[in-house]
Amino acid sequence: MRPDPREGELPTELPSSFAIGPYNIGAPVILAPMAGVTDRPFRSLCRELGAGLVVSEMVTSDTSLWDSRKSRTRLDHAGESGPISVQIAGGDPEMMANAARENVRRGAQIIDINMGCPAKKVCKKAAGSALLRDEKLVADILEAVVSSVSVPVTLKIRTGWCPDSRNGLTVAKMAEDLGVSALAVHGRTRACGYHGQAEFDTIAEIVSAVKIPVFANGDITGAEKARKVLDYTGAAAVMIGRAAQGRPWIFREIAHYLATGEQLPEPSLDEVRDILITHLSELHRFYGAVMGVRIARKHVGWYVKTLADSDDFRKTFNQLDCAEAQHASVREWFERRITRGAKAA
Repeated sequence: MRPDPREGELPTELPSSFAIGPYNIGAPVILAPMAGVTDRPFRSLCRELGAGLVVSEMVTSDTSLWDSRKSRTRLDHAGESGPISVQIAGGDPEMMANAARENVRRGAQIIDINMGCPAKKVCKKAAGSALLRDEKLVADILEAVVSSVSVPVTLKIRTGWCPDSRNGLTVAKMAEDLGVSALAVHGRTRACGYHGQAEFDTIAEIVSAVKIPVFANGDITGAEKARKVLDYTGAAAVMIGRAAQGRPWIFREIAHYLATGEQLPEPSLDEVRDILITHLSELHRFYGAVMGVRIARKHVGWYVKTLADSDDFRKTFNQLDCAEAQHASVREWFERRITRGAKAA
């Protein structure tokens, strides 16, 4: 009986690197695809801070919609380090195959299929985790996509549609048989959304049943939890989603702990400020003066929400409407905190 990943002793075995097709992934910690979050600036930052692989925001398989501003930015991978992993979402095998081919033409080196998103607007279109209810359609999509491209295809799923229908193991075996190169599994069903706690028993069963790399996802918020989840499930890597919002250094913390068994110290306020300023600059550069300022607001909110006395700053920051004012505001707020800390010491 494996120890529960929320309790018990730390393991002694350390994870090794793994491969997705021809790509060797050195660090067993992956940035999960998150709509509205894992854009090119954030992906690049997370990679610099230790992520072994980063996955893009999901892109619709309907290529007729790709001329929208949102799709254009999601399809922009200029200057990114490889391997470039692009997630596609949809429910029609032919459209999914076409979207995969077109993304490869645009530079994608790994195609990731979304069958894990629980959002209603995705599921009502028979995409995302809604697909788990139709195993025949799952097989048709996987076969169509894998056969349409020469690059590795990966898949992200949940443990099932609902607690009474956990068919993640069946889908995992199907995916391996149809040529999928790696599998990410979120430890909740679609019906669970993000409520309750992720369960890792199903992920452990999947790992034991397939030979392709499996990534464990769900409620992994720090290095010790990552280590326990890997030990419990036997997964090749952990996939980090919401825990990376405003905390992109979580990847180096986890990678370092997995490699050495030692915890890295929390980043200093000076370093958090510098990371945030760099992130701000890249957001402004990538999205432009108007959208960059708007999108920066949620990211800054995530960075400072865990710091004391940040509520007033966040309210004020959200009223700023130009890049220069945002930069100045962040610098001034952190400088006051850093000076206050130095005096206290």
